[in-house]
Amino acid sequence: MTRREYVLKALSFEETDRLPKDLGGMLSASISCFAYPKLVAELGLPPRLPRVFDTGQMLALPDLDVLDALDCDVVSVFMQVSNALPQEELWKPYDFNGRLPATVLDPGQFALQEDGTIILPESGRSMPPASYVFEEEHAGQPLILSADIPKPDLKKVRSDLEKQRLTDADIAHVKMLCEQTREATDRAIFFNGPGAGIGIAAHTGIAMFPMLCMTEPDFVHELHEMVVSHAEEQIGLLLSEIHPYVDIYNCGSDDWGTQNQTIAAPQVYRDLFQPYYRRINDLMHRLAPNAKTFLHSCGAIYDLIDDIIDSGFDILNPVQWTAGGHSYKEWKDKSRGRISLWGGGVNAQHTLPLGTVEDVEAEVREIISYMRTDGGFIFNGIHNLLAETDPKKIVAMYRTAAMR
Repeated sequence: MTRREYVLKALSFEETDRLPKDLGGMLSASISCFAYPKLVAELGLPPRLPRVFDTGQMLALPDLDVLDALDCDVVSVFMQVSNALPQEELWKPYDFNGRLPATVLDPGQFALQEDGTIILPESGRSMPPASYVFEEEHAGQPLILSADIPKPDLKKVRSDLEKQRLTDADIAHVKMLCEQTREATDRAIFFNGPGAGIGIAAHTGIAMFPMLCMTEPDFVHELHEMVVSHAEEQIGLLLSEIHPYVDIYNCGSDDWGTQNQTIAAPQVYRDLFQPYYRRINDLMHRLAPNAKTFLHSCGAIYDLIDDIIDSGFDILNPVQWTAGGHSYKEWKDKSRGRISLWGGGVNAQHTLPLGTVEDVEAEVREIISYMRTDGGFIFNGIHNLLAETDPKKIVAMYRTAAMR
């Protein structure tokens, strides 16, 4: 069996003799570019400049020899790049003020201040000299209770959507990229393209938007109708061209959980989000019946699993069973045979940063022995591997998962 076949069998709820694994399929299942060179060295591979694709989270695009060494089965395709292809002409050197020799797509997006802080002027985010990611005041999502709940300007939303409309050239480029990736590898193709665009933080942020959902649900319906109608058109145009080459399609990132509970009541999801996600999933399954749809949603969302399944998603990530008081066994039992779990392979808040290598190995063995039963499980950590993560532990978690 090829690596792609192992992934697809698992996603079809079939047990296999080998557990499929992922690193970097999407941008919240990857590795910090600061941790990446240390991982490369620990694997005994030749040094190289990390390709920093996500400059907000400062994530490296994993190279194929790293995926080989960790026995991973997935490659990622974005609208511009694929980690299955060299694309050397796209990557330009940038050293982040001497902190990290790397390559990026556009060095001109960064501005260096006198104190060593690096700015992303377009977004206003900054990375101070001691930080490993770009930051924003209140994480870009202030909670302001002394004023009216902010509402997106629907005219501006419509204008912004028009600016994002795909051209024939865009679609032709993505088709070529997907086709070349398919020819270059036997790994499963994870496509990160236009999604539903209705994440709970997409407009006014996690802190404020749930209150708008409760106070002005008709307005939120109007907003979601506008956004999803645009998404249906764009996804339809794209999938009609790329569906033969795509195995997993990332529909969106919609973080519904805090460390302890859902951000809003499940009924808010059912009323204002589920019908629109269902439309997107139905469209994708109709146009690309062999591809699986993927939702990233962080936090304590155990109580939403049934509703996410009813929304039509095939895969849920990052499986943060460490939040909300439900064990990985409860997550698996609720999901079994109904939705695949992508992640959750080790406790990323305690065991991975604070435990020993032996602790990591023991926990991974315990978790995968349960999670892989009846298929429906792709091994990954919980969210990204952070800058401070000991590379020996990263190698330990993947090599333990690779054991039969």
